[in-house]
Amino acid sequence: MEINGPMLQRFDEILTPEALAFVATLQREFDDRRLDLLAAREARQAELSAGGTLDFLPETAGIRAGDWRVAPPAPGLADRRVEITGPVDQKMTINALNSGAKVWLADFEDANSPTWPNTVNGQINLRDALDRTIDFTSGGKTYALKDDAELATIVVRPRGWHLTEKHATVDDRPVAAALFDFGLYFFHCAQRQIDKGRGPYFYLPKMESHLEARLWNDVFVRAQDLLGIPQGTIRATVLIETYPAAFEMEEILYELRDHSAGLNAGRWDYLFSVIKKFRTRGREFLLPERNAVTMTAPFMRAYTELLVRTCHKRGAHAIGGMAAFIPSRRDPEVNKVALEKVRADKTRESGDGFDGSWVAHPDLVPICQEVFDSVLGERPNQLDRLREDVSVGAADLLAVSETPGEITEGGLRNNVDVALRYLAAWMGGSGAVAIHNLMEDAATAEISRSQIWQWIRSEIKLADTGAIVTKELVEQIITEELAQIAQDPGYDEKLFAQATALFKEVALDDDFAEFLTLPAYARMP
Repeated sequence: MEINGPMLQRFDEILTPEALAFVATLQREFDDRRLDLLAAREARQAELSAGGTLDFLPETAGIRAGDWRVAPPAPGLADRRVEITGPVDQKMTINALNSGAKVWLADFEDANSPTWPNTVNGQINLRDALDRTIDFTSGGKTYALKDDAELATIVVRPRGWHLTEKHATVDDRPVAAALFDFGLYFFHCAQRQIDKGRGPYFYLPKMESHLEARLWNDVFVRAQDLLGIPQGTIRATVLIETYPAAFEMEEILYELRDHSAGLNAGRWDYLFSVIKKFRTRGREFLLPERNAVTMTAPFMRAYTELLVRTCHKRGAHAIGGMAAFIPSRRDPEVNKVALEKVRADKTRESGDGFDGSWVAHPDLVPICQEVFDSVLGERPNQLDRLREDVSVGAADLLAVSETPGEITEGGLRNNVDVALRYLAAWMGGSGAVAIHNLMEDAATAEISRSQIWQWIRSEIKLADTGAIVTKELVEQIITEELAQIAQDPGYDEKLFAQATALFKEVALDDDFAEFLTLPAYARMP
């Protein structure tokens, strides 16, 4: 295994010969299967673009009808009523662990810009947190960890199967980013977590089939064997954030059943996947502007209710979606309106049977806690609420055309503005970005650019101006929005030039980039 990124301060503590040999073993044994599964994704996309559809798999009907359950909750994962998400920098690591949330999703994926320093320093920060040697000082303020008993349980989200780590190669092939992130954390921190009465826990993103879950399960089995960790110690929660995965929830739980910690409703990536999978199908799968698509839309209700029913039927946790609002220090009226929406969202989730939910900011932890406390009381979860009243068919999951809402010039401008601001920040090394009082990550940028791509090809007429969405109109709006952004303090002309070129590629080119992070990462040093 070769490392072609710079060996910065303390990198030798993580990129040890033993750790790299461990990752190399996983890479050699599992990367061919990963590539085969990515090819299967492409084949399925071709079928959908040619007029195909999604449905529950007839070949796995026996699994859906079977009598089985996942492993019982692992230590530190029985009560997950509030989970906070964020990248693995020093400040976030300390603030998230201290936040009062039950779980911290330590993110190497959508909330992390995968620069080489960010990737390796994130591993250092997690190990330092477990060793209680992490510290951070900014503006004269020092951040330190509370007592271990008060800290959130760490659940690490590695990058998805589609990404590679270009700074590491095995046999002249770039290492799968998922195996790089998982392998380094597991090698250095699995025993540390066990010694603290927890375990190595993970969130698994972007999967599109139960066969991809099977691959992860085989990786887990092999990794535990290699390090002498008891089988079943690893636990993983899968984000149901792709359209195909919504039709394979039970199968995904089944494949991971000895290592499963449940499913999560990854709402933002799910919306992106809906657009992506049926992007060529005209108005049949056309969504209104992103801010108009709420969790009460019929197809989103079907997705979340099926998730809760599926999880509780199998003894698995169902974790709700993200509250992305960032409280304002200067505008109490904005806070009042937004916090009411957060409370309503969490009330709906807890009432539907979810066992917990996500927030993006520590200030939202008390609201989410209060809402779930009112439903759970002293119980750690509501796994006993089976939701046998729920009956969801394929047609319900596919009922996108029933989503209320319009497409306006304001919505188009917002998509352009958010995408440009986010991509500039991402190229500059920040993956979780506060924009207009919302925490944006790669998923929301994906929605923004894919909607524009679809609107152009569907020749959408804007509801407020009557203009048709064309490449020329979008390019005009890009110019106008950039002029506004350039007035902001700290505007970086070079980064926004890179962001603009990238945005035009992924939103305006005839060929649709499967993930904007692929061409973005290619531009990154």
